[in-house]
Amino acid sequence: MKQRKALMIVNPKAGRRKSRGPLFDAVRILSEAGYLISVYQTAGPGDGTETAAREGKHYDLVVAVGGDGTLNEVASGLMELEERPLLGYLAQGSTNDFASSLRISRDPARAAAEVARNVPRSLDVGRWNQRHFIYVASFGAFTRSSYAAPQSAKNALGHLAYILEGMKDLNSLRPYQVRLSADGEALDGEYLFGAVCNSTSIGGLMKLDPERVVLDDGLFEMLLIPNPQSAADLQGLVHALLNQEYDSQGLVFRHVSRIHLETEDTLPWSLDGEYAPSLPVVDIENRRQALAMLL
Repeated sequence: MKQRKALMIVNPKAGRRKSRGPLFDAVRILSEAGYLISVYQTAGPGDGTETAAREGKHYDLVVAVGGDGTLNEVASGLMELEERPLLGYLAQGSTNDFASSLRISRDPARAAAEVARNVPRSLDVGRWNQRHFIYVASFGAFTRSSYAAPQSAKNALGHLAYILEGMKDLNSLRPYQVRLSADGEALDGEYLFGAVCNSTSIGGLMKLDPERVVLDDGLFEMLLIPNPQSAADLQGLVHALLNQEYDSQGLVFRHVSRIHLETEDTLPWSLDGEYAPSLPVVDIENRRQALAMLL
């Protein structure tokens, strides 16, 4: 029988305070499952994407070891291939939103044991202009905090790091005027925040009902927070968000496959927690079941 090959792409900066012992256990578990393991340690931003795109075709399985940003890089690299290997994820970051959505253990050994079961699950992947995201593209309020919080703070404080960084944005909280269509529906307006996601958790702070999120149905969950016109409107929006009442009057919640957005404002974006520059025109599409992940 042909020897199966696995490439582990490891971000050494993610979860730096965590013990590396469980990673050795993960390598042992995958090796005992019949994989010949190669380990690559990333040298900086973008290296995971380049490595996955360059080396992925030589492997049966590519495993991202790090946080959601590392998973984004590895998945983005695999999306450049015509024939894509299976994807695995050992979550070592500070928030691990996507791992939470898929109920992937944060213990690398347990996660590796699940990968070793060799049960693939199809996953949708988002395309944001020429870039890809695996679980969320967001804009507006608090978006900056997902990529601006220092890695050392993320490692030490986890979700709190995002909250502390997000508080810096409160004084500059402002609406963004956008022209937006979602599957042909016009939703032009002023919004404080918007997210297009394929996850039950956004930024470790906002939760979506797992019953309403299907990861391979070709649809994103889109949430828009309009600019409140009064204190009562603001109170209603906060209440709806805290209670996950996304269909309440005031919020905009849709299941969509394509989004077209235009704006003249400088609109900050985050893709899986990584910075994306403001652009006057953004097209987002769902690439249904583009990757297969071992869970």
